[in-house]
Amino acid sequence: MACFTAVDHKPEVTLSIDFDWRTGVQSKTWSSVAKKSQVDIMEFDVKRLIETVNSIHEEMFYLREREEEMQNLNRATNSQMAWLSFFSLFVCLGVAGMQFLHLKTFFEKKKVI
Repeated sequence: MACFTAVDHKPEVTLSIDFDWRTGVQSKTWSSVAKKSQVDIMEFDVKRLIETVNSIHEEMFYLREREEEMQNLNRATNSQMAWLSFFSLFVCLGVAGMQFLHLKTFFEKKKVI
């Protein structure tokens, strides 16, 4: 029950007004919600979102494959650089040893040692 008054209304009249108050699910007018045009628009939006999700999903798989390729390339490069480092170390040690022997024989010839 609700009471409404009209202040300064001449002549004073008593009115009765009937309201149909609804709450919860009954409060929505489903006929306006489920109009055909709105359903078509929502269906189009859902299809567009599904295509976007599928595109993102495919791109994620592509990026995972690329990441795996890059990791394999990185491992191969690191392995090659390690072998090259060992090879250059052995070359430097070999050259140092040859220089030592050459200088030793040179100074023995000059009778400094």
